[in-house]
Amino acid sequence: MTGFAAAAADYLATRRAMGYKLTCQGQMIRQFAAYLDDAGASHLTIAHALSWARQPAGAAPVWHAARLSTARCFARYLSALDPATEVPPAGLLPQPSHRIVPYIYSARDIAALLQAAGQLSPEHRADTCQTLIGLLAVTGMRPGETSRLDRDDADLDQGLLTIRNTKFGKSRQIPLHPTTVAALAGYARRRDQRQPGPAPASFFTSPAGTRLRADKVCAVFPRLVRETGLTSPGRLRPPRLHDLRHTFAVRSLIGWYRDGADVEQRLPLLSTWLGHAAPRHTYWYLTAVPELLELIAERIDATAQARR
Repeated sequence: MTGFAAAAADYLATRRAMGYKLTCQGQMIRQFAAYLDDAGASHLTIAHALSWARQPAGAAPVWHAARLSTARCFARYLSALDPATEVPPAGLLPQPSHRIVPYIYSARDIAALLQAAGQLSPEHRADTCQTLIGLLAVTGMRPGETSRLDRDDADLDQGLLTIRNTKFGKSRQIPLHPTTVAALAGYARRRDQRQPGPAPASFFTSPAGTRLRADKVCAVFPRLVRETGLTSPGRLRPPRLHDLRHTFAVRSLIGWYRDGADVEQRLPLLSTWLGHAAPRHTYWYLTAVPELLELIAERIDATAQARR
């Protein structure tokens, strides 16, 4: 490894030893280090950080700000090793303060994504992406949690997934619908038929038979979005893999309203399912889509009628 690439590897190892996952951020740090090495930089400068952060030119300002924030963290680490390092000040690329509305996938959108994933090659990559996207859609798991899922974590006889050592250092269990159990069992059977050698601990595997890396999944998903022609409202950014988690939260509320359930009492259940410490963290994932607003309005009208 060259100078900045080696420093990036040390930085990520140090942060991960402290409990940080750094999945997407880790990928960006490695890309930034490669950029610096390719540029022949002797020191990390503000000019280097800005030039890298502003790529690609047509991306949303919030994406450029996120890249610069990642570069800033790396610069702070390097400044302790190289006094000539320049740390970009906060606010150099202003980040919009408003929340960008996530993309809430319809059943048709998810079906289109699964169909596009089925066209990937080789066959095992297509099978893995289809199963993983389907699992995210019906469980609301974080994308990184699927890549860390081990075979022993999937109790398909009991229909139960154990998600270990997630955000905030917590673990949780997720009950599975019988159709999800069948889909996971089918994938596991096909996986073992294609890869009959010594079995890795991981449930989802790469075509090479190794643990599936989360950044590989994040990298292929934009391709599937483009092939299906999905676009976000306002085109601020394309639909993301993480938006499946938002979709699960919204669809859960829609289902509860349709069933006449007490949604307020069930919010702690949704928080536990998503791996949140408290319901206030879950509100970030709730989006006022028309279908949900209509059901809420109907519930308010019914309550008002009952009080008359």
